Amino acid sequence: MTLLNSLKHVVAKKPSAMPAIVIRRNKLSSMLYEQIQLATANKNGTTYAPLKMRTYKDEYGNRKQMEVTKRVRPMWFVADSGKCCLSIRYGARVLELAKGKNAVEVASADDLINALQIIKKAVEAGELDVQLNAVGDRISKQLSQ
Repeated sequence: MTLLNSLKHVVAKKPSAMPAIVIRRNKLSSMLYEQIQLATANKNGTTYAPLKMRTYKDEYGNRKQMEVTKRVRPMWFVADSGKCCLSIRYGARVLELAKGKNAVEVASADDLINALQIIKKAVEAGELDVQLNAVGDRISKQLSQ
């Protein structure tokens, strides 16, 4: 019993469901992770092709699963000025990162990877919760109509 007494004992209850904002944060964080991997692969001259499971029906009507490559579209683009701009998308909507600003301008591939990592940390810290709630509520409202 001395080993168990060395631990901190508490009364805890597992939550039945995660709050919607936590689900949205996790979703955006995983998308940003994929963007970091894609940018790193582009910088190194390689390709990034994650796999996902896809369910389909064969000719007999049986459901089967197969692994297919997931298409990851880059969130960055080259602007008219010739510099690379990064805009964060949640679904089909672009998030506003600052008042009236929806993109981050970067000069190189290293800066792009660094900006993606900073934005990912900000999302995990909850700094974009207001924007995520606004976009998520708008999407769920459209689905309910």
